[in-house]
Amino acid sequence: SRKEDCSVRHCFPKQHQEDRAYESHEMPKAQTGNRQVEESQGLSCAKGQLNSTHFINIPSIYNRCTLKALQSSLMGDPVVMVSLYPEFPQDVMSSLASCGEFVFLMDRSGSMGCSMNDSTPQETRISSARDTLVLLLKSLPMGCYFNIYSFGSEFEHIFPTSVEYSEKTMEEALKKVENMEANFGGTEILLPLKHIYSQSCIPKQPRQLFIFTDGEVGNTKEVTDLVKMNAALLSSTGWPKREEVMQSLRFALQPAVEDISVSWDLPKGVSSTILSPPITAMFQGQRSLIYAQLAGQTSDATDGSVTVKYSLAGHPSQNQLHFNLKPAEDTGLTIHRLVARTVIRSQESEQRTHSGQQDEEVMMKKKVVELSVQSGVSSSFTAFIAVNKDDGKAVQGPLVRRNIPTAFYGSDLSRPWIWLLSVVSLSDTSSQIRLYFSLYVTGPVVTHEAASPPPHKDPLLQLVSLQKASGCWLLDAHLAAALGKTSEEVEKAKPASVNGEVWASILALIWLHGFKMDAKEEWELLTLKAASWIKAQNAPCVSECVEAGNTLLGCSVKKEDLGL
Repeated sequence: SRKEDCSVRHCFPKQHQEDRAYESHEMPKAQTGNRQVEESQGLSCAKGQLNSTHFINIPSIYNRCTLKALQSSLMGDPVVMVSLYPEFPQDVMSSLASCGEFVFLMDRSGSMGCSMNDSTPQETRISSARDTLVLLLKSLPMGCYFNIYSFGSEFEHIFPTSVEYSEKTMEEALKKVENMEANFGGTEILLPLKHIYSQSCIPKQPRQLFIFTDGEVGNTKEVTDLVKMNAALLSSTGWPKREEVMQSLRFALQPAVEDISVSWDLPKGVSSTILSPPITAMFQGQRSLIYAQLAGQTSDATDGSVTVKYSLAGHPSQNQLHFNLKPAEDTGLTIHRLVARTVIRSQESEQRTHSGQQDEEVMMKKKVVELSVQSGVSSSFTAFIAVNKDDGKAVQGPLVRRNIPTAFYGSDLSRPWIWLLSVVSLSDTSSQIRLYFSLYVTGPVVTHEAASPPPHKDPLLQLVSLQKASGCWLLDAHLAAALGKTSEEVEKAKPASVNGEVWASILALIWLHGFKMDAKEEWELLTLKAASWIKAQNAPCVSECVEAGNTLLGCSVKKEDLGL
């Protein structure tokens, strides 16, 4: 019932001689904040949060002595990466789930009032988020549950608990969304997240959480750790486009893939250790990775296999893939470092969960530092530094700390936010390191020009905002205006045997397919709901309506394209 693309990459460390030695430098008690480091004199440095930091400078490949020391470690053993890229059958994809609890969390801090770009200063982050939230609400299926939270320095919710999606609850939510502004002060997202996760889930209604934020928070690690502990899938982009958010909703509405398990069939003497987090959810067209470390040796057998078992739409399925245990030796360390990065991020998260337990913290930190230094993958306790080795002399002297003034985020938003430029240097008579920190934030500028007229509403959003929770449209003057016609023109073109709501809904579908195909990913879900509603009415003369609608709107959309 399901086709799935699987691929395996199986890598051994590269064992070439290299005249550059693997170097590590431990500089205790060096501290700095999140600072961007630019290049100077051909020496490039990475950025990172350094606290009681170990500094590492890693060549691109290992020498033989290093590898010998790393035998029986992650970087010395073979590793396997399994890539899963599922494709659901069309009949499964067309049966979108009508259940689920959808929770939307909207950032209303002051920074959400910033413009999206210079070309359209009237479009702010909060207005973009509002428009996207309208599309999401209109696309929800009947029978699901939903709620909307907004946060800043404090948080609030529209409903005390999630409510069933209906015309009444949708309209109530939309009225509140229209009035949402970026006036809630700071960005304290942790408390509303804790509140949401503390709420009991509704039976047989899997919870889906959508977060709208510009990401300007001070406790990022705590937030991501909390979400990872409670989420089956964590996905994020930069400031997302509407189509990306709607694609996430489509993922959320897919039938759940359950009971996922991974098993390995390896020759006697060879064992596997899974190093990636367990896969709890798989979605159409979204890649999932499994990393494993292989240990032990075998003289005869050269093949192994990995089997992924799961249940899709109530039907058990499995995929098996065979791979060679003895690939070409010169496979490099790319996969090893990807594995190391996954393990480091997992251990960092675990270390933060043991905050306050000194012995556990020290042990987890030691593990992170050891793997980071071995693999050349930076962590929260390590960082790359630039070393000038032209004269062959080591850099002498302790690190010099410089405190960089930061902006005060108070209630007075009329003052521009100013970050200063500082230079930190460490030098002796032989060599020098310069780290240039360029930190600046443009702040709000107060002008006394005449207020600009309100922006023209997007025609797509104008039409979508008229759709009812059931999926239909009403035949009225607002719909006619959204279609660019008069009420008389729309009424006159209506076939006599069809009621107004069916006619209005077919016209809306034709307009979307005829004029907004470039934004199909934004409106596709709500048109599926509209088509289902039309078919449920058993309306006569649907073909006649489509033909009359094409004539009225000047389109040539086929009935089949509308899902009818």
